[in-house]
Amino acid sequence: MAKSKQTGKKAATSASKVLRSKSTGKRSKSAAGSALTQSKSPKETTGKKAATAASKTLSDKRTSKASKSAAGSALSQTEKGKGKQKGK
Repeated sequence: MAKSKQTGKKAATSASKVLRSKSTGKRSKSAAGSALTQSKSPKETTGKKAATAASKTLSDKRTSKASKSAAGSALSQTEKGKGKQKGK
């Protein structure tokens, strides 16, 4: 079941800046796109690929504050219980 979390105005603004930037990498843009989608749709959750991209964005020391803000928002809205499963 989807959580009722929603991307806040500050994180949505950061996500928009990330998506418009020509120098931003694919991972950051993936996380920003997920966060921006959730700014108007609280029932949406971050998918596995976007969550992985967000995690890598947060751990990358070269990433801007705007990218990290968007990635953090996207990562906080992942669906619980959807982590790695044994045997796959």
